[in-house]
Amino acid sequence: MGKLTSTEWALASRPVGMPKLSDFQTKTVDVPDPAEGEIQVMNTWMSVDPYMRGRMYDRESYVPPFQIGETLQGGAVGRVTASAHPDFKVGDLVSSFLGWRTAWTAKPAAAAVQKLPASGLPESAFLGVAGMPGLTAYAGLLRVAEFKPTDTVFVSGAAGAVGSTVVQIAKIKGATVIGSAGGAEKCALVKSLGADHVIDYKQAKGFEGLAAALKSAAPKGIDVYFDNVGGDHLTAAIEAARPLARFALCGMIAQYNETGKPEGPHNIIQAVGKQLTLRGFIVSSHADMQPAFLADMAKWIAGGQMKFEETVMHGIEKAPEAFLGLFTGANTGKMLVKLA
Repeated sequence: MGKLTSTEWALASRPVGMPKLSDFQTKTVDVPDPAEGEIQVMNTWMSVDPYMRGRMYDRESYVPPFQIGETLQGGAVGRVTASAHPDFKVGDLVSSFLGWRTAWTAKPAAAAVQKLPASGLPESAFLGVAGMPGLTAYAGLLRVAEFKPTDTVFVSGAAGAVGSTVVQIAKIKGATVIGSAGGAEKCALVKSLGADHVIDYKQAKGFEGLAAALKSAAPKGIDVYFDNVGGDHLTAAIEAARPLARFALCGMIAQYNETGKPEGPHNIIQAVGKQLTLRGFIVSSHADMQPAFLADMAKWIAGGQMKFEETVMHGIEKAPEAFLGLFTGANTGKMLVKLA
């Protein structure tokens, strides 16, 4: 077969504060034919996600930091183009952790490869509502936050890939849901997903405005807070929390590009008197929920109960731009790059 090449992205330098396009560099790499036990894949879609910013720091975390000059990693979906592995054949649709590139050859176990079912869903859904962001929403709400149908649930970042899924799962299961999003268009989306109340954080302008809006939406307080933002949202949620409320701390995008010393919630002392549970979580620790998640998601999507939005950029050259867009509110729903 002819020589296959891959266009790939790596860090040129470690970002300081908000990443810049100049922090990324592109390269062309030869992709070998598969040796025994390997498969070759052409990626069709790749994901950019806020957690990737944490891997751009040179520090220990739950996943190793990206190295300068090494191809970045992230979720991707593609088709097998050659196989020397008995469980994979040409044409199989697979997900992997080898995003930020157009093609690759590897052993499936080394690339966290999963063969994807013929579900009737678009390929891109396996990077969003039926993939890692969807499972994050599912596990974070149902297990980490110990959800009950009688709960009043507050979701920050409610127009994003994870937040929009949390809103819908909570509504499917009978909760009262308050979502926050930035701007009229995103707030209208959150309302269309079934949220009972929507807060425009751009109009609220900080802690006091958020706290007042939450008080208006939930006069008796909130039972669950699903945190994608941190900062003023977390502080306002503590203020609005009922006794024994549970917080699922999924992400704090307000701090991802912070170069100074971020302030913690000034009212954290309320966590004692209100007996709050604030629990951070990583989705990979809840992989055992995957079968139940996929079964529920397939049922909800087929039944029209679960909608999903995508923001798509086209071409591998757009990958850094798509990533930067996560921090400027450029995405509604899941931010994706279509590669083929």
